[in-house]
Amino acid sequence: MGVLDGKVAVVAGGTSGIGAGIAERFVEAGASVVLASPVVEEGEALAARLGDKARFHRTDVTEEAEVSALVAAAVAAYGRLDCMVNNAGIAGRFGGIAGLDLAQYERTLAVVLKGVVLGTKHAAAAMLRQGSGSIINTGSVAGSRAGYGPYDYSAAKAAVIHFTRCVAMELGEKGVRANSISPGGIVTPIFAKALQLPPEQVGQSFAPLEAALARWHPIPRAGRPDDIAGAALFLASDAASFVNGHDLVVDGGLVAGRSWPQQRAATEELVRALRPPPPGA
Repeated sequence: MGVLDGKVAVVAGGTSGIGAGIAERFVEAGASVVLASPVVEEGEALAARLGDKARFHRTDVTEEAEVSALVAAAVAAYGRLDCMVNNAGIAGRFGGIAGLDLAQYERTLAVVLKGVVLGTKHAAAAMLRQGSGSIINTGSVAGSRAGYGPYDYSAAKAAVIHFTRCVAMELGEKGVRANSISPGGIVTPIFAKALQLPPEQVGQSFAPLEAALARWHPIPRAGRPDDIAGAALFLASDAASFVNGHDLVVDGGLVAGRSWPQQRAATEELVRALRPPPPGA
C-alpha cells in the first residue's frame, strides 16, 4: 500500500529533472499524476513510461487560462486534487547587475514566480472546495542565501519562499497546507543551463557537473532529483499533516556553512597569514 494511494497530484514542470523525479515517486506511491509542461513530446513520453496512473497536459504556466484549464482537467479526470507541485522553472542568467538583461529578468520572473502564483491560486480554489490539499512550491537555496544563483533567479525564488509562507497562513485553517522545498546543487538540465554549458553537456548524467557539485556540499556528493522527490513525497503525504508554511531545505548541509575540508583549508590559510615567520626565515 502506497502512502499516496487514492490521491491526485498535478506536477507543473513535471517532464524533466526534479519534476520528473517527483512524478515518478508519486506514481510509485500510488497517486494519479497529471504532468504539465509546454514540451509535448517529452511530456507524452514520460506519461507513457509511467503508465496508466499518469497523463500529460500541455501547459504554459505563465498563462492563467492554461493553468486554470490544467487544474480543471485534473479535477474532471479524477474528481479531486490533493497535491499541486509548482516546479516549472528556467535558469535565469548569470552576470553583473550593470549588465542585467531586463527581458530575461521579466521572463524568469514570469515562469519562476508568476507560474507558482497562478498554480497556487487555481489549486487552492479546488482544494478549498474539498477542504483539504497540499501545495508544494519549488524554492532554492539561492532564494535564502546570496551568491548561489543569478540575480533574476535568486530574486524570484526568494519571492516564492515568502509567498508560500503567506499563503500558508490563510489556507492552513481551511485544511490546505502550503510548503516549499529549497534544493541545493542538484544535477539537472536547468542547473547546467544556468552555467551556460554547451547543449551536448546539458543532462542529468553530466559527470563534471556532478563532481563540481560534490565539492559544494558537506555531504560530499551532488544532489539528485530523487532527493527532492523524497521530500515532496513527505509533504504530499498525510505524514506531513502538521507541516505548513515551511521551507524544507534539501541541500546536503550547504547553507549551514562550509564543508569541513573547506573550513579547514580556510583556517589553515588564515593561520599562515597571521603567524609570524620563524627566526632567520
